[in-house]
Amino acid sequence: MSTRKTTNRRAVRYHVLVLDDADRTVDAVRRLRRDGFDLHDVYTPFAVHELDVEMGLPPTRLPWMTLVGGTLGVTLGLGFQAWTATSSWPLNIGGKTDLALPALAPVTFESAVLLAALFSVATLFVASRLFPRGRPPSQPIAAVTDDRFAIVVREADAAFDPGKLAGVANEVGADPFIESWKVE
Repeated sequence: MSTRKTTNRRAVRYHVLVLDDADRTVDAVRRLRRDGFDLHDVYTPFAVHELDVEMGLPPTRLPWMTLVGGTLGVTLGLGFQAWTATSSWPLNIGGKTDLALPALAPVTFESAVLLAALFSVATLFVASRLFPRGRPPSQPIAAVTDDRFAIVVREADAAFDPGKLAGVANEVGADPFIESWKVE
C-alpha cells in the first residue's frame, strides 16, 4: 500500500501594480483593501511605516523579543560580573567592597545591547523566513530594490474583476500592471 501524501496544488493568478511614490502606494493599498481585493504583499525599496496598518497586518513580536534579549543580557552580564568579583576572583582594591555596582554598569549595559540586538536579528530572520531555502529570492520586478513600489494582488476567487483592478490602477496612477501565475 502506498502512503503517498497527495496535495491539492492549484495555479493562482497574481497581478502586480507598480508605483513610484510611497504616499501613492499607501493610498493605493488603502483603496484596494476598501474595494475588497486580496493583497498578497507590498514590495518597497525602503520601510514605509503606514503600510503595516493599511495592509491589516498583526502587530510584530520584535519589540518583545528585543526586551527579552536585553533583559537576558542584563541578567547574564551582571550575574557573571558579580560572580567573578565575589567568588571566582575577588580582589581587594583600595579597601572597596568586592561588589562595586557602579563599576559593573558599562559591561552590563553593553551585554544588554548585544543580546537585544542579536535577539532582534534572530527574530527578524525567523519571522520573515529569511533562512537559506536553496533557491534565490524573487522580486516581482527588478526596480523594487531601486526606486519602485510593487503591490501584489492575489486573484482569490472567480468573483475577481480584472477590469475593476485596472480601473483602480489607473485611478491611483500605477504603471500598467503585470499578470503572473504561481502554483501553490
